Amino acid sequence: MKDLFAITKAVCDLAREVGQFQLEQQNLLKSSDITEKSPNQLVSYVDQESERRLTAGLQKLIPEAGFITEEKTTADSKGEWFWIIDPLDGTTNYIHHLPIFSISIGLVHQSEVVSGVVFDPSQNECFYASKGAGAFLNNQPIHVSDKAVLKDTLVATGFPYYDFSKTEGYLEMFRQLMCSTRGIRRLGSAAIDLTYIACGRFDAFWEYGLQAWDVAAASCIISEAGGSVCDFDGNNDYIFGKTIAASNAVLSETFMKLIKQCFQS
Repeated sequence: MKDLFAITKAVCDLAREVGQFQLEQQNLLKSSDITEKSPNQLVSYVDQESERRLTAGLQKLIPEAGFITEEKTTADSKGEWFWIIDPLDGTTNYIHHLPIFSISIGLVHQSEVVSGVVFDPSQNECFYASKGAGAFLNNQPIHVSDKAVLKDTLVATGFPYYDFSKTEGYLEMFRQLMCSTRGIRRLGSAAIDLTYIACGRFDAFWEYGLQAWDVAAASCIISEAGGSVCDFDGNNDYIFGKTIAASNAVLSETFMKLIKQCFQS
């Protein structure tokens, strides 16, 4: 077996290098550099160059590994090992100069995410975890919160922006949590939302319509931090299944009961 912890730390270094490139380019970005891949899904040369730099660096770490990447600079997930990468999660924030965006890198081995790195360049915060080694933020161990009742929690979500098929259930979930928690936050980077659960800043998160590169790395970090991650049915199809619910362990049963009530009624 490969030394996952050493690989993860090397990925952290790579993410920091690419994050510095993103910070340097943010003020240089022009409107003409931005295109719309599909409704409300923006991309720029920064996303594409970041992905190129990440894949080049990751290939040196595990030459035989394939890739699933948002900007599709390369795609091969047929092998025993592959990376799932979002080079810039929160592109809309980035181009509007909001300091909430991230680099998300997950490593999959035989269908299991065994390593995850999420780097927030603006805050210089690197969240990372590898299977069986715990979760960390800038070399300090992190753990999910211990909030057990909704009235004590701060929860997060992402707004639907292209798939509106579950809007009714989403709005009902929003309504109930708005009335029963300390508040709801929407930061604009699912990877950051999820890692904030891992370190106890948020207590729960739900969203549908996300892609594998949005959630793969952070799901590993949450699990290693003692949290719970599943799809809206309570199963494990959250990487490719387009729905994800995450929370601390003690809140999980209550949170999943509410999700099923709102989305399956």
